[in-house]
Amino acid sequence: MTAMRLTHLGLPVRDQQRSIEFYHAHFGFDPATAQRFDDGTVIVRNADGFDLALHPGEPPDPFPYFLHFGFAMPNPDAVREKLAQIEAAGVSVVERYDEPEHVSFKCLDPDGWRVEVYWDA
Repeated sequence: MTAMRLTHLGLPVRDQQRSIEFYHAHFGFDPATAQRFDDGTVIVRNADGFDLALHPGEPPDPFPYFLHFGFAMPNPDAVREKLAQIEAAGVSVVERYDEPEHVSFKCLDPDGWRVEVYWDA
């Protein structure tokens, strides 16, 4: 089978500009890459070429508990550093683990989507 790579994620959001600013500040998505489409979707890209499609709408209420997406980090200290930055910015952290083989946390974006940052041995 040919190798495949996940390259985009679509999320309904209440305020696209607020979401663009959040994902730029904390996860490296570049507002200069923003493309607007006729259906109202705005797509922004990060340095890895991953597209985040932000569509105007209401996120689910309530959110399914396990629903989340994540960003892998190169080492445990990178996760800890990102956690410190997230907490300093006042972003809600809803879960955290710091084990020898796994370091991670989950935070909430402005619409309540769970975003995981993790490292696995």
